[in-house]
Amino acid sequence: MMDRARPFVAPAYLFLCLLLGGSAQGYWGNAALRLAAIAIITWALVERNNDPLPHSLKQLIILAGLAIALVIAQLIPLPPAIWAALPGRSQFVQGFQILGIAPGAMPLSLAPYDTIATGLALLPPFGMFAAMAGLRGYSKAWLAAALVGGAVAGVLLGILQVTSASPESSPWYIYRLSNFGVATGFFANSNHMAALLLAAIPFIAAFGASIQENAKDVRLRSAALALTGGGLAVIVLGLILNGSLAGYGLGLPVVLASLLMLIRSHAKLVRITLVAIALSSVVALSVLWSTPVSRDATISVSSRQQMLATGSELVGDFGLTGAGLGTFAQLYRANENPNRVDTVYVNHAHNDYLELVVEGGLPAIVLLLWFFVWWGRSVLEMSRSPAADQYALAGSIASAALLIHSVVDYPLRTAAMSAVFAMSLVLIVQSRRSAASDRDIRPVRHLLVA
Repeated sequence: MMDRARPFVAPAYLFLCLLLGGSAQGYWGNAALRLAAIAIITWALVERNNDPLPHSLKQLIILAGLAIALVIAQLIPLPPAIWAALPGRSQFVQGFQILGIAPGAMPLSLAPYDTIATGLALLPPFGMFAAMAGLRGYSKAWLAAALVGGAVAGVLLGILQVTSASPESSPWYIYRLSNFGVATGFFANSNHMAALLLAAIPFIAAFGASIQENAKDVRLRSAALALTGGGLAVIVLGLILNGSLAGYGLGLPVVLASLLMLIRSHAKLVRITLVAIALSSVVALSVLWSTPVSRDATISVSSRQQMLATGSELVGDFGLTGAGLGTFAQLYRANENPNRVDTVYVNHAHNDYLELVVEGGLPAIVLLLWFFVWWGRSVLEMSRSPAADQYALAGSIASAALLIHSVVDYPLRTAAMSAVFAMSLVLIVQSRRSAASDRDIRPVRHLLVA
């Protein structure tokens, strides 16, 4: 029974993440996803086998372990003298002195409960990783179907949202704080819904290309083409209803990258497409960088440049040790110009890399650089391998879109998109063509006996 269920664990968990993990406001949904992740991780550890893992996958496991170690290290109590000597702690030491309180042992994190919450938020992507790399036996087609199905369901919900007579009181918006008036689907933030739609595009293309490659029946190929076209049409409709500039700006490079699945054998076209992808990505980031963070903000958080300036000051204040994971919002409010404060508050830096550096210091910088080296090398090896299939390429495109989007937003802070990201990373290093088609991939050697 368990073996029969194994191929459906990863797709089912991904689909649940897309439905329940669209915002930190969904306390019960996120709690359920984390409990499910713990069960999946436990199952994967109990049933682990001695089959060798790819080198790239082992490195990814090490990176995940180091991320957990960083969370734990920030919670270890430090002697008062050492804690007081850390960068950025002098103002807190003065506060203790004013209150007449002698500080005891303190952890590196200034907000340890928020650090614990940040660590628990890693469970859904780790659960997705365990379902694929640990349990194995997953179906790539079912994973793509779960991702696209979640995106299409979000678009259908978005149609109900934008057609509501009064969006602010509409029952179709799931979260109390949301971008009312546009299609957010199962998310609270329209940009995060756009990130899901962008990630779905390459997997729709991969699904269609895979059927086209393996199907011998002309009618089946035609049906695959029709399904691919229909799926892309729904995604485009969702992007229009969503109204996210990130979706519009990154849509072109994602579509161009997805076309690589159809022209991989044409080296010249591939080079031209790669140049077009790079240029369109730079243009998209430039446009997004100059646009307001919030549609409602008038002063405080309307400028990414202002948030970068304040965030950079925090990097200087807390130096190489960081302030602790989950502390950025509180630190920003304590350091922003009071004359520029309005009714809209900052919950994240809208630049995940800046936020991680503020909170994690030098260890976070090292982990980020190591990850980017790992990702770049894995994608390069995948692109050169004749055994890599369309789903591996789709994973590289989806993960690249999310990494670029993280420069101007925080899509990976949601359980939904972090699970999509984890799935994409595993597919980059594990998704391969079936053994039956390997004869067509690798040249056959003949032994001639005279």
